[in-house]
Amino acid sequence: MPEVLYYLSSAPLKLIDKESMMSNSSDSSEDENPERGNWGNKMEFVLSCLSYAVGLGNVWRFPYVCYRNGAGAFLIPFIIMLFITGIPLVFMELSLGQYCSSGIVTLWKASPIFQGVGWAMFVVSVLISVYYNMIIAYTLYFLFASFAKILPWSACGSWSTEVCNDGELFKIKACTKNGGEWCNGGCIANMTALNETYRMAISPNCSNFTSEIKSPSDEFFHEYVLGITDGVHEMGTIRWELPKGIKSSGKAVYFTAFFPYVVLLILLVRGLTLEGSVDGIVYFLTPQWSQLSKAQVWADAAVQIFFSLSPCWGGLITLASYNKFRNNCFLDAIIVSVMDCVTSVFAGLVIFAIIGYMAHELNVKLDEVASEGAGLAFVVYPEVVTKLPISQLWSVLFFAMLITLGLGTQIATVTTVHTTLMDYWPHVFRVNQRRRMLLLVMIAVTCFLLGLAFCTQVLMIFLGDIELMLGKRPSNIWKYSWKFVAPTALLAILIFSWADFKSSKYDKYVFPLWADGLGFIITLSSIILIPAIAIYKVVCAKCTSGLGLVEVIKNLAKPADDWGPVSKEHRTERKMIDGTPTEQFESQIPFVGSQYSAEQDTKV
Repeated sequence: MPEVLYYLSSAPLKLIDKESMMSNSSDSSEDENPERGNWGNKMEFVLSCLSYAVGLGNVWRFPYVCYRNGAGAFLIPFIIMLFITGIPLVFMELSLGQYCSSGIVTLWKASPIFQGVGWAMFVVSVLISVYYNMIIAYTLYFLFASFAKILPWSACGSWSTEVCNDGELFKIKACTKNGGEWCNGGCIANMTALNETYRMAISPNCSNFTSEIKSPSDEFFHEYVLGITDGVHEMGTIRWELPKGIKSSGKAVYFTAFFPYVVLLILLVRGLTLEGSVDGIVYFLTPQWSQLSKAQVWADAAVQIFFSLSPCWGGLITLASYNKFRNNCFLDAIIVSVMDCVTSVFAGLVIFAIIGYMAHELNVKLDEVASEGAGLAFVVYPEVVTKLPISQLWSVLFFAMLITLGLGTQIATVTTVHTTLMDYWPHVFRVNQRRRMLLLVMIAVTCFLLGLAFCTQVLMIFLGDIELMLGKRPSNIWKYSWKFVAPTALLAILIFSWADFKSSKYDKYVFPLWADGLGFIITLSSIILIPAIAIYKVVCAKCTSGLGLVEVIKNLAKPADDWGPVSKEHRTERKMIDGTPTEQFESQIPFVGSQYSAEQDTKV
């Protein structure tokens, strides 16, 4: 029997079918929240979340982390961490944003003393908006360079140094690694065994390069694109070729979400036609079961989940805040989380098919080619495409894919910053469309200017809320996950990360202690806001209320009077679920399903 809701009006008590009311609300194409607006349809929201979650880390980090931590065996802790920390956090954040239709700061009316968490997310989003744009700028630079008649990194050029070598990098390294010397384009295993006259004749053309030799793609990225200096202490000048401006529309998500999959599929099909590609895929998926006994493997799995799904940044909450109230955010959380992880594995197949081909061509082991991060995207892959027919095509496809991956995340992150400011000061920024656009321009310009630095050469109540949105109460599994399992797992990861701390490094350069200290300060700039704002609110409340410290903290930990759904209709339903007496309802609330107007409702 369907649940019914009782509404009090001047007419006799009226029974309204809750299921039909939810159906009517879900099917409506009009905005429930005219001031903020809603998604045009469910597909836009799901694709936006997927585009936000699936980013560069899925392509250039997951494959290497998987290979390093037991290959196929790594999928076991990865999937376990998905269900322990990933899906519960995504579900919680989508539910929070959708329930209150608020950004990451104003939603903390649920417990004002913790509003600092929202501001911490805001700072994190600002920092990400600044540096992520720089990564997209690198990709744009490579994309435009890919249209050249000859790829500029296919050979050493005027920008290269004396250690640059065309095309023989891995062969030379393999030769010198085994004690030989590279002479006249070939490897001589034992120079002392040669005739002395011949040895003296070829000596000027011989070298035991050791580790200094570099490929043209390596030199192009580090010497020409970055113009990298000797250390972080030497900032160098701004590389004006890199800063770019980006403009996107609300419908961009259809492109940014689907295009990467199209390109990955094309690259996989092309990769499977290359010799050695199957060896690479087998190497990627072959389980190394002994690795599962290492704590580092489980920690890396949990960290990768955060890299992939991006919870706690604020983007998921912001995107969900534009949902209609009856949207099934539980199903959305499952779809986005699972699709994100499937994408990571799919990207791994593509990358290791290419790496397998490269290892075969160079006659070296796969682990000598495998890399992660910027090294994979801007050094290894560019070198691979120079060995393929129509190299410009594969280069354009790859870097266009990276751009769309980056844009999907960047758009959602900037939206988080934009929405937070509009929600916190609605009387300033929500007055008209012109002010909203002006705020967006200000954010873009500010992040652009800050980004120039990177261009230098250096719970229980909550279950009731979800029940109101979904029409049924979530399983207690989620309650225990949010209260115990996920927090415990996250705390263990945090402790392990601190205990396993190592100085930051890039390639062979180890950053000085003061640089790591600066990194800690940037990290703390967001975290410190949590206790700072809590203390500020406690002090202000104690001064104005005259209550004791404990009583003030208790009051600030409770939801504010205006916490809850934006719609009065949904607020009323929430009170009914709580069992609040009808005489405590707000006056003159327009009730959905009633045939009476607001003027006919009786004050109580």
